[in-house]
Amino acid sequence: MTESRLDDLTARAPGLRLLTELADLIHYGRDWTRRWGPAPLAVALPSTVAEVQTIVRWANERQVSLVPSGGRTGLSGGAVAARGELVLSLERMNRVLGFDATDRLLEVEAGITLQAVHEAARSHGLLYPVDFAARGSCTIGGNVATNAGGIRVIRYGTTREWIGGLTVVAGNGELLELNRGLVKNSSGYDLRQLMIGSEGTLGVVVGVQLKLADPPPPVQTMLLALPHMDALMQVFGLFRTQLKLQAFEFFTDVALGHVLAHGAKRALDANQPYYVVAEYDAPDDRDEQAALLAFEEGVREGWISDGVIAQSEAQAAALWRLREGITESLAPRKPYKNDIALRISAMPAFLHEMQALLAREYPRMEVVWFGHIGDGNLHINVLPPGDMAQAEFLAHCERVTRLLADALQRHGGSISAEHGIGLVKKPYLGSTRSAAEIALMRGVRQVCDPNGILNPGKLFD
Repeated sequence: MTESRLDDLTARAPGLRLLTELADLIHYGRDWTRRWGPAPLAVALPSTVAEVQTIVRWANERQVSLVPSGGRTGLSGGAVAARGELVLSLERMNRVLGFDATDRLLEVEAGITLQAVHEAARSHGLLYPVDFAARGSCTIGGNVATNAGGIRVIRYGTTREWIGGLTVVAGNGELLELNRGLVKNSSGYDLRQLMIGSEGTLGVVVGVQLKLADPPPPVQTMLLALPHMDALMQVFGLFRTQLKLQAFEFFTDVALGHVLAHGAKRALDANQPYYVVAEYDAPDDRDEQAALLAFEEGVREGWISDGVIAQSEAQAAALWRLREGITESLAPRKPYKNDIALRISAMPAFLHEMQALLAREYPRMEVVWFGHIGDGNLHINVLPPGDMAQAEFLAHCERVTRLLADALQRHGGSISAEHGIGLVKKPYLGSTRSAAEIALMRGVRQVCDPNGILNPGKLFD
């Protein structure tokens, strides 16, 4: 049965590259979660939009589920194929299709990496401002699917703000051209925005029109050491009023220890419980002076214990490595991850409640947390003890996540800030969305994918 279905697909799309070797199934069938054993039917790597349409129409007729796949750097199981689905990888559709200098639109295929987009934008003297550590492996299609954020949301917003138009293969195989790069368009529903953050459940994004920005002015990077948790928000408030912030990222001493053990260089002698990497516009001496005055005020108030300003691009990169290297340094330990969001105004009260919750519920486990404090996004990583079975560890963490979700609901937060719901966070969707909202989401999904072939089991069953 399986063989005949694949034979039928290759007959319809003779040039389609199709992988069935076990190593390929494992590689393409999972994302960074590593919690589900990959078991796809096969891996399809189309190179044209027409091939994607053929695959979707075949899947409808043959009742084969599809898992759209980009760089698979997600942390919510959104790109996992564990139930005999066909993985639809867009990695071969990775070209820059064109650039419109008047509209400042860069048109790309969905499989292009974020790093390649940055380079293409720079070649035109412009900037694509969405950025994060996985830039070399994540793809624009995946960024759209999860409305990816990253380290400069405080200045530029999330992926959603930078999408001028989308080309999407709908659940029935029809091709949709959404918004077409228009700045103003009040002609009915904005289906482009509906697709952004939909995790491949409403359509397969095959092309993207990206809005580009002016290159930023010269920036400066500062590393700060803070003596207590309350200082995080106090320093953020101080810097936000006195500097033009591009980024304001924090991490704990525990996170720093892992990054240093992974090869990063220590930048400050003093050991403090919290650290911040701040990046701000510094086109002239007035901005440098404002930064020094803000730093001195923070020291006087007792919010800042120590700090260093980068004196070169190499030193700035070394300071950023202390923040961006955390996830990589933790990966060998296979942490359980939470990715949560709060309004900035709700952050101080929530931080205290969260810290007490984590200390109470994880007495035997090392908890590493860090995040984008400037946009209310926290990443919580729980490392398993060496003497605890994986199943026991996951069950314990999921029980605590339910408590965390309840706390988020009380504070008006979200269980997923930038990695989507996928499989991991599906049980907790109700803490973020009301029953009425989820019912509407189900209805939208039914209309866009009537046969339920697109990424089934993700978001909700």
